[in-house]
Amino acid sequence: MASPLTDIPDHLLAEIFLRLPTPADLARASTACVPFRRLATEGSFLRRFLSLHSPSFLAFLNEGRFQPALPPHPSAPAARALVLAADFTFSFIPSHSRWIVRDIRGGLVLLDRELEKDEEPTNFPELVVCDPLHRRYLVIPQVPDDLAPSLEHTFPRLPGLACVPFLLPLSEEAAKEEQASFSVIWLAYYETMMAAFVFSSSTGQWRAAASKAWSDLAFGDLEHFMAPRIPPSCMRRHYAYGVFYWDLLMITSKKMLVLDTNRMEFSVIDLPPGEWSREGLAIVEAGEGRLGMFGFRGEVASHLRYTIAQNKGTTPRQWQMEKTIALDSGYKYYIKAATERYLLLVRTQRSSVANPLYEYLSMDIKTLQLHMFV
Repeated sequence: MASPLTDIPDHLLAEIFLRLPTPADLARASTACVPFRRLATEGSFLRRFLSLHSPSFLAFLNEGRFQPALPPHPSAPAARALVLAADFTFSFIPSHSRWIVRDIRGGLVLLDRELEKDEEPTNFPELVVCDPLHRRYLVIPQVPDDLAPSLEHTFPRLPGLACVPFLLPLSEEAAKEEQASFSVIWLAYYETMMAAFVFSSSTGQWRAAASKAWSDLAFGDLEHFMAPRIPPSCMRRHYAYGVFYWDLLMITSKKMLVLDTNRMEFSVIDLPPGEWSREGLAIVEAGEGRLGMFGFRGEVASHLRYTIAQNKGTTPRQWQMEKTIALDSGYKYYIKAATERYLLLVRTQRSSVANPLYEYLSMDIKTLQLHMFV
């Protein structure tokens, strides 16, 4: 008599599940029985599965709220299941405060507390990192005063905006750990310098990780313009290969501010040659250690261009145009965000001036396929 499937050893069953073609197939298999569900939801197996299968684009953050994919987007069924299973109101955090979402990465959400009425803003407000799916959270201690002795020198007209928190993605080695730790970065904005403070959940402590004087960064003709005008909350953040990039298109610069988290060093690099539109750009991983960039050129943002650096490393050179994606000319487009696999585009009708209707589209950066998101 043949043995039931539940008698198959877990390590063999895991190898079978890893060969399922899509995450949706894994989700369906997990509903067959309790042993299947236990294996399919186990942390180390999920990390192996996701390393072999590109994650689906399920939802995005819009003005502090989660917007799931809606039909006919191919991720809509899974997005609905996520919304039903997770608590995106964060009611499991024991506090009467309202929490504001600051970053999302690797299934974790970074929150800070909204100020009470008549409460003075601080440079480093209270932070919480939580897992909405499993309803777990950790309150992050405040940055010690001895690590940031010059907080009084942050730009005085930017209380609450002079420092920006975000999550540091897990390295490949850390992601394989059974109880993977996480890190939070505070980017502090001073009149004379930039600084980064890093919290590690494995140590429970903050450390001063990097700093750089504005005068030591090669901003060229913007060297004396940067600090008093542009806080990090107004710069768009990108991530690829362990490096954060902030584009400076809002001040018509052809530069990007860089934080290499492998060496914890600040620097400045050039954008690819040409006039890039303020309608947004996205830095992505193009493969083989090379950077890729999506962006618009000129005043009319109807043709999305994809260019790839021909060298590896954090200082890209010899950019080469790979693709030009023609978009509907009846709309004006803007790049809202990017992940490891997807772009999120926003568009409005060119003829709509008053009360424009915003539509959101996702684009797979590997296949360049567009889908209406919501």
